[in-house]
Amino acid sequence: MSTATAPTTLNPSIIGQAEKHHTAVLTRALSGTTLDEKQWIVLNQAVAAGEPVEQGAHIARIAAMTQWAPAEVETALDALLAKGLLATTPRGPLEPTDTGKAVVSKVRTESGAIVAAAYGAVPAEDLATAARVLATITARMADELGHA
Repeated sequence: MSTATAPTTLNPSIIGQAEKHHTAVLTRALSGTTLDEKQWIVLNQAVAAGEPVEQGAHIARIAAMTQWAPAEVETALDALLAKGLLATTPRGPLEPTDTGKAVVSKVRTESGAIVAAAYGAVPAEDLATAARVLATITARMADELGHA
């Protein structure tokens, strides 16, 4: 456990450090797969949908969620199709293959234990407050970026 002094207030540095650690956990879990972070997010979100997703809508949703260019999302999606982790249904929408679902399950299991331990060290009411605060900050930044 870290012996660092607790911060006195939330700031961009703390958020950045948390994000870097989340990324490191994901990177470790992705080790041994052929996925990068973008491919992981595109595949994970397709599995999370629980039903086939229309390709254009999936690209638009991921691009909005991540602030990536739609072309970057499409490149990741194309790689997943080529790897056989996503497939096009006969009617046209995309769906994860059994192999894609197995990869998502593996990565979620490997990263989940670390994430659960970290979040489990924080009282539920504090997590709820942090979620509200971060959602508000994110929404405000999204508004500001939209006005650029």
